[in-house]
Amino acid sequence: MESWLTSFTTQSLTYSLIVVGTVSFLESLALIGLLLPGIVLMTTLGALIGDGKLLFYPAWISGIIGCLIGDWTSYYIGLRFKNWLYNLKFLKKNYTLLDKTKKILHKHSLITIIAGRFIGPTRPLIPMVAGMLKLPLKKFVLPSIIGCILWPPVYFFPGIVTGIAIKIPENNTENDYFKWYLLLISIFIWTGIWLASKWWKKKKNNYIDNSLFNQKKIGWLSIITLLLGFLSLIAIQFHPKMLIFREILSKILII
Repeated sequence: MESWLTSFTTQSLTYSLIVVGTVSFLESLALIGLLLPGIVLMTTLGALIGDGKLLFYPAWISGIIGCLIGDWTSYYIGLRFKNWLYNLKFLKKNYTLLDKTKKILHKHSLITIIAGRFIGPTRPLIPMVAGMLKLPLKKFVLPSIIGCILWPPVYFFPGIVTGIAIKIPENNTENDYFKWYLLLISIFIWTGIWLASKWWKKKKNNYIDNSLFNQKKIGWLSIITLLLGFLSLIAIQFHPKMLIFREILSKILII
Protein backbone atom coordinates (compact mmCIF):
# COMPACT_ATOMS: atom_id res chain seq x y z
CA MET A 1 0.00 0.00 0.00
CA GLU A 2 2.83 2.37 0.85
CA SER A 3 4.47 1.82 -2.59
CA TRP A 4 1.18 2.62 -4.37
CA LEU A 5 0.75 5.68 -2.16
CA THR A 6 4.25 6.88 -3.03
CA SER A 7 3.76 6.28 -6.77
CA PHE A 8 0.40 8.07 -6.92
CA THR A 9 1.50 10.98 -4.72
CA THR A 10 4.56 11.82 -6.81
CA GLN A 11 2.59 12.08 -10.08
CA SER A 12 1.65 15.74 -9.56
CA LEU A 13 1.00 18.35 -6.87
CA THR A 14 -2.77 17.92 -7.31
CA TYR A 15 -2.56 14.17 -6.81
CA SER A 16 -0.31 14.58 -3.78
CA LEU A 17 -2.71 16.99 -2.09
CA ILE A 18 -5.66 14.69 -2.84
CA VAL A 19 -3.77 11.80 -1.20
CA VAL A 20 -2.84 13.82 1.90
CA GLY A 21 -6.40 15.14 2.28
CA THR A 22 -7.94 11.70 1.77
CA VAL A 23 -5.59 9.99 4.26
CA SER A 24 -6.27 12.71 6.85
CA PHE A 25 -10.03 12.46 6.25
CA LEU A 26 -10.14 8.66 6.58
CA GLU A 27 -7.86 8.74 9.63
CA SER A 28 -10.36 11.06 11.33
CA LEU A 29 -13.55 9.36 10.15
CA ALA A 30 -15.68 7.55 12.72
CA LEU A 31 -14.77 3.85 13.03
CA ILE A 32 -13.02 3.77 9.62
CA GLY A 33 -9.94 5.38 11.18
CA LEU A 34 -9.56 2.39 13.49
CA LEU A 35 -8.81 0.15 10.50
CA LEU A 36 -6.06 2.28 8.96
CA PRO A 37 -2.35 2.24 9.88
CA GLY A 38 -2.35 6.00 10.41
CA ILE A 39 1.20 6.41 11.66
CA VAL A 40 2.53 4.37 8.72
CA LEU A 41 0.60 6.34 6.09
CA MET A 42 1.42 9.76 7.55
CA THR A 43 5.08 8.82 8.04
CA THR A 44 5.24 7.71 4.39
CA LEU A 45 3.88 11.09 3.31
CA GLY A 46 6.36 12.79 5.66
CA ALA A 47 9.22 10.86 4.01
CA LEU A 48 8.13 12.27 0.64
CA ILE A 49 8.25 15.77 2.16
CA GLY A 50 11.74 15.16 3.53
CA ASP A 51 12.87 13.79 0.17
CA GLY A 52 11.59 16.91 -1.63
CA LYS A 53 8.86 15.08 -3.59
CA LEU A 54 6.01 16.71 -1.65
CA LEU A 55 5.72 20.34 -0.51
CA PHE A 56 5.35 20.79 3.25
CA TYR A 57 2.91 23.71 3.51
CA PRO A 58 0.44 22.55 0.82
CA ALA A 59 0.51 19.08 2.43
CA TRP A 60 -0.09 20.64 5.86
CA ILE A 61 -3.07 22.66 4.60
CA SER A 62 -4.50 19.64 2.78
CA GLY A 63 -4.07 17.58 5.96
CA ILE A 64 -5.90 20.22 8.01
CA ILE A 65 -8.83 20.30 5.58
CA GLY A 66 -9.12 16.49 5.44
CA CYS A 67 -8.88 16.28 9.22
CA LEU A 68 -11.60 18.89 9.79
CA ILE A 69 -13.97 17.25 7.30
CA GLY A 70 -13.35 13.88 8.99
CA ASP A 71 -13.92 15.31 12.48
CA TRP A 72 -17.10 17.15 11.61
CA THR A 73 -18.48 14.23 9.58
CA SER A 74 -17.83 11.97 12.58
CA TYR A 75 -19.60 14.47 14.85
CA TYR A 76 -22.63 14.45 12.54
CA ILE A 77 -22.61 10.62 12.35
CA GLY A 78 -22.67 10.46 16.15
CA LEU A 79 -25.44 13.05 16.32
CA ARG A 80 -27.58 11.55 13.55
CA PHE A 81 -27.10 7.81 14.15
CA LYS A 82 -26.79 7.82 17.93
CA ASN A 83 -29.30 5.00 18.58
CA TRP A 84 -27.81 2.73 15.91
CA LEU A 85 -24.28 3.30 17.22
CA TYR A 86 -25.30 2.40 20.77
CA ASN A 87 -26.27 -1.06 19.45
CA LEU A 88 -22.82 -1.74 18.00
CA LYS A 89 -20.97 -4.55 19.76
CA PHE A 90 -17.86 -2.39 20.07
CA LEU A 91 -19.65 0.31 22.05
CA LYS A 92 -21.66 -2.21 24.07
CA LYS A 93 -18.44 -3.87 25.20
CA ASN A 94 -16.94 -0.50 26.12
CA TYR A 95 -19.97 1.17 27.69
CA THR A 96 -18.02 2.06 30.84
CA LEU A 97 -15.38 3.79 28.74
CA LEU A 98 -18.13 5.58 26.80
CA ASP A 99 -19.69 6.83 30.04
CA LYS A 100 -16.34 8.09 31.34
CA THR A 101 -15.58 9.73 27.99
CA LYS A 102 -18.92 11.52 28.28
CA LYS A 103 -17.99 12.92 31.69
CA ILE A 104 -14.51 13.97 30.54
CA LEU A 105 -15.87 15.64 27.41
CA HIS A 106 -18.33 17.67 29.48
CA LYS A 107 -15.71 18.71 32.03
CA HIS A 108 -12.58 19.05 29.87
CA SER A 109 -13.79 19.06 26.27
CA LEU A 110 -10.92 21.24 24.99
CA ILE A 111 -8.08 19.05 26.33
CA THR A 112 -9.87 15.74 25.59
CA ILE A 113 -10.59 16.54 21.93
CA ILE A 114 -7.09 17.93 21.27
CA ALA A 115 -5.24 15.13 23.12
CA GLY A 116 -7.47 12.46 21.56
CA ARG A 117 -6.38 13.63 18.12
CA PHE A 118 -2.85 12.31 18.79
CA ILE A 119 -3.87 8.92 20.19
CA GLY A 120 -4.58 6.38 17.44
CA PRO A 121 -7.68 4.54 18.72
CA THR A 122 -9.38 7.67 20.09
CA ARG A 123 -8.76 9.90 17.04
CA PRO A 124 -11.77 8.68 15.03
CA LEU A 125 -13.91 7.97 18.11
CA ILE A 126 -13.95 11.14 20.21
CA PRO A 127 -15.64 13.36 17.55
CA MET A 128 -18.28 10.65 17.02
CA VAL A 129 -18.85 10.28 20.78
CA ALA A 130 -19.06 14.08 21.07
CA GLY A 131 -21.89 14.00 18.53
CA MET A 132 -23.61 11.10 20.30
CA LEU A 133 -23.51 13.07 23.53
CA LYS A 134 -24.77 16.22 21.78
CA LEU A 135 -21.76 18.20 22.94
CA PRO A 136 -22.46 21.85 22.00
CA LEU A 137 -20.71 22.90 18.78
CA LYS A 138 -19.06 25.81 20.57
CA LYS A 139 -17.24 23.24 22.74
CA PHE A 140 -16.33 21.00 19.80
CA VAL A 141 -15.34 23.24 16.88
CA LEU A 142 -12.45 25.19 18.49
CA PRO A 143 -10.51 22.17 19.89
CA SER A 144 -11.19 20.31 16.63
CA ILE A 145 -9.58 23.16 14.67
CA ILE A 146 -6.60 23.37 17.06
CA GLY A 147 -6.06 19.59 16.96
CA CYS A 148 -6.31 19.44 13.16
CA ILE A 149 -3.77 22.27 12.78
CA LEU A 150 -1.24 20.57 15.08
CA TRP A 151 -1.74 16.92 14.08
CA PRO A 152 -0.39 16.72 10.48
CA PRO A 153 3.12 18.12 11.11
CA VAL A 154 3.54 16.01 14.26
CA TYR A 155 2.70 12.83 12.36
CA PHE A 156 4.74 13.94 9.33
CA PHE A 157 7.81 14.51 11.51
CA PRO A 158 9.29 10.96 11.68
CA GLY A 159 8.91 10.64 7.92
CA ILE A 160 10.45 14.05 7.27
CA VAL A 161 13.49 13.08 9.34
CA THR A 162 13.73 9.79 7.41
CA GLY A 163 13.43 11.55 4.05
CA ILE A 164 16.13 14.07 4.92
CA ALA A 165 18.42 11.32 6.23
CA ILE A 166 18.08 9.52 2.88
CA LYS A 167 19.17 12.66 1.03
CA ILE A 168 22.28 13.21 3.15
CA PRO A 169 25.28 11.77 1.26
CA GLU A 170 27.19 8.86 2.78
CA ASN A 171 30.70 9.42 4.05
CA ASN A 172 32.76 6.72 2.32
CA THR A 173 35.90 7.43 4.34
CA GLU A 174 34.31 7.30 7.77
CA ASN A 175 31.28 5.45 9.11
CA ASP A 176 29.73 8.09 11.37
CA TYR A 177 26.36 6.34 11.95
CA PHE A 178 24.53 9.69 11.64
CA LYS A 179 21.43 8.19 10.03
CA TRP A 180 21.23 5.52 12.73
CA TYR A 181 21.47 8.20 15.41
CA LEU A 182 18.53 10.02 13.82
CA LEU A 183 16.51 6.81 13.67
CA LEU A 184 17.27 6.02 17.31
CA ILE A 185 16.22 9.51 18.40
CA SER A 186 12.96 9.21 16.46
CA ILE A 187 12.29 5.83 18.09
CA PHE A 188 12.93 7.27 21.57
CA ILE A 189 10.61 10.23 21.04
CA TRP A 190 7.78 8.28 19.43
CA THR A 191 8.01 5.47 21.98
CA GLY A 192 7.80 8.09 24.72
CA ILE A 193 4.73 9.64 23.11
CA TRP A 194 3.12 6.20 22.74
CA LEU A 195 3.82 5.36 26.39
CA ALA A 196 2.41 8.73 27.44
CA SER A 197 -0.78 7.96 25.49
CA LYS A 198 -1.02 4.57 27.24
CA TRP A 199 -0.53 6.29 30.61
CA TRP A 200 -3.28 8.79 29.78
CA LYS A 201 -5.64 5.99 28.73
CA LYS A 202 -5.06 4.06 31.97
CA LYS A 203 -5.53 7.23 33.99
CA LYS A 204 -8.77 8.03 32.17
CA ASN A 205 -10.12 4.51 32.79
CA ASN A 206 -9.39 5.02 36.49
CA TYR A 207 -9.33 1.38 37.59
CA ILE A 208 -7.01 -0.57 39.89
CA ASP A 209 -4.18 -1.98 37.77
CA ASN A 210 -2.02 -4.71 39.27
CA SER A 211 -0.35 -5.70 35.97
CA LEU A 212 3.41 -5.66 35.48
CA PHE A 213 3.25 -2.39 33.53
CA ASN A 214 0.77 -0.42 35.60
CA GLN A 215 -0.06 3.27 35.20
CA LYS A 216 2.76 4.48 37.46
CA LYS A 217 5.47 2.41 35.73
CA ILE A 218 4.26 3.42 32.26
CA GLY A 219 4.31 7.05 33.36
CA TRP A 220 7.93 6.81 34.49
CA LEU A 221 8.93 4.89 31.35
CA SER A 222 7.40 7.59 29.16
CA ILE A 223 9.26 10.33 31.05
CA ILE A 224 12.60 8.46 30.85
CA THR A 225 12.16 7.62 27.15
CA LEU A 226 11.18 11.16 26.19
CA LEU A 227 14.05 12.56 28.26
CA LEU A 228 16.52 10.25 26.48
CA GLY A 229 15.07 11.28 23.14
CA PHE A 230 15.31 15.01 23.78
CA LEU A 231 18.78 14.79 25.36
CA SER A 232 19.95 12.78 22.33
CA LEU A 233 18.37 15.40 20.08
CA ILE A 234 20.42 18.09 21.84
CA ALA A 235 23.60 16.00 21.66
CA ILE A 236 23.30 15.31 17.93
CA GLN A 237 23.25 19.04 17.21
CA PHE A 238 27.05 18.92 17.55
CA HIS A 239 27.44 16.25 14.86
CA PRO A 240 29.11 17.62 11.68
CA LYS A 241 26.32 16.39 9.44
CA MET A 242 23.69 18.33 11.38
CA LEU A 243 24.68 21.35 9.28
CA ILE A 244 23.55 19.48 6.16
CA PHE A 245 20.41 18.25 7.94
CA ARG A 246 19.46 21.78 9.05
CA GLU A 247 20.12 23.17 5.59
CA ILE A 248 17.77 20.62 3.96
CA LEU A 249 15.16 21.12 6.70
CA SER A 250 15.25 24.91 6.28
CA LYS A 251 14.63 24.53 2.54
CA ILE A 252 11.56 22.44 3.35
CA LEU A 253 10.15 24.82 5.98
CA ILE A 254 11.09 28.18 4.47
CA ILE A 255 9.28 29.17 1.32
